[in-house]
Amino acid sequence: MNVKETLTDDAGMRRMVTRIATEIVDANGGTDDLVLLGMRTRGEFLAKRIHEAIEKIEGADVPLGAIDVTLYRDDFNTRLKQPEVSVTDITFDISEKNVVLIDDVLFTGRTARSALCAVMDYGRPGSVRLCVFVDRGHRELPIAPNFVGKLVRTSANEEVRVRVKEHDGEDAIYLVDTTPTT
Repeated sequence: MNVKETLTDDAGMRRMVTRIATEIVDANGGTDDLVLLGMRTRGEFLAKRIHEAIEKIEGADVPLGAIDVTLYRDDFNTRLKQPEVSVTDITFDISEKNVVLIDDVLFTGRTARSALCAVMDYGRPGSVRLCVFVDRGHRELPIAPNFVGKLVRTSANEEVRVRVKEHDGEDAIYLVDTTPTT
């Protein structure tokens, strides 16, 4: 990984989780009818952290689930040569609930669109909001997040990599140069 810049360290990630959790509760007017769905893989871990922060701040245990959007992607047959399909874990009714989809990075908007399609297979929510830790621009679809940890404008040869301890062994957000080296 050719790191250009460390955008956030572990302390910054903790602050981001607390701020986003507070924003979600404020926007929902409390925790009634609130549901959190983390998008596999890293969004699932970030959703769990937001869930824990809401529990600590509000004393409320809001429903928490995980959603896999692999089979809903519009590039499933073309781009994904060996797709890794995970299990969706929604053990509660989402009908008429205020669902917050949580992911690590928003880029083209295609993963978020896939998540919206997947959510509709589990019920008809009262509302769906999108939470991302990093919005890096370059949208191909008219999708905008409701909750953003960090806005980072990137060039075509840059990526944002969110790393979480549970999956990557560290908490950090990096700006990475993807220019091929010769």
